[in-house]
Amino acid sequence: MGAGHTHRLYRHGHSPVHALPPHCKLAAVLAFVIVVVSTPREAMWAFAGYALLLAGVAYAARVPAAFLLKRLLIEVPFVAFAVLLPFVAQGERVEVLGLSLSASGLWGAWNVLAKGTLGVAASVLLAATTELRALLLGLQRLKLPPLLVQIASFMIRYGDVITDEMRRMRIARESRGFEARGIRHWGVLAKSAGALFIRSYERGERVHLAMVSRGYAGSMPVIDEVTASRTQWSYALTLPLAAFTICLLGWFL
Repeated sequence: MGAGHTHRLYRHGHSPVHALPPHCKLAAVLAFVIVVVSTPREAMWAFAGYALLLAGVAYAARVPAAFLLKRLLIEVPFVAFAVLLPFVAQGERVEVLGLSLSASGLWGAWNVLAKGTLGVAASVLLAATTELRALLLGLQRLKLPPLLVQIASFMIRYGDVITDEMRRMRIARESRGFEARGIRHWGVLAKSAGALFIRSYERGERVHLAMVSRGYAGSMPVIDEVTASRTQWSYALTLPLAAFTICLLGWFL
C-alpha cells in the first residue's frame, strides 16, 4: 500500500490523537462502542455524557464540528428506520403533537438514534485521525486473522482501480451520446455493470498470477511493526474508561 491511498475521511494533522498507535485507537473505539451499547436506554443523560466525551476527543484531534457532522450523514437510512418505529410498533400508545405513537416504539427509536449516532461518530473520528494503511497495521497488531487483513488491504489497493474503470466506461457511454434519463435506460446501465464485473474479475486473475510469479503462497509478509508504550495505552483508554464510569452510573442511579 502506497502512501497515496488516503481516504476522504482522513484529515491530516499533528494532534495527540493522530500520534497514538493505530491499534490503541482501534481498541479504544471498540471498547467505547461496547460500553455505549450496554447503557440502558432510559439513562438519557448518559448519552449526553458520551457525546461530550467524543466532543473532547474531536477538540483534541482538531477535527472541526462541520467535518464531523457532514460525515454523520451516512446514518440517514438508520434515522429513517428509527422515525418509522413509533408508528409501526405495537403496545401502549401515547399522544405526541396530536399523533398516536407507540411508547415502546419511541424508546426503540431513541435507542437506535442515540447509540447509532455515537457509534458512527466514534468511527468517523477514528477514520479522521488514522490513515488506511495505519488501520491495517493496527488490525495486524491486534491479531486479526491474516486472511481478513489481506482482503482489506486488497480492497483498499484496488478500490481506486475499479473506480477509474467505472469512470472510463461512463466517459465512453457519454462520448457516444448516451445519457440515462429514465427507466428505459436501465438496460444499458445493467450491461455496463456486468461488463465492469467481468473486467474486474479478469484483472483480479491477472494480479493473482503476477503475485504467484513473484512468490506469493497465500500469505503476505508482515508489514511495519507498530508498538505502543504504557503512556500511549493510558491516553487511548481514557475514552472507554470514562464512558464505562458513566455507564455504571446509568445502571445504578
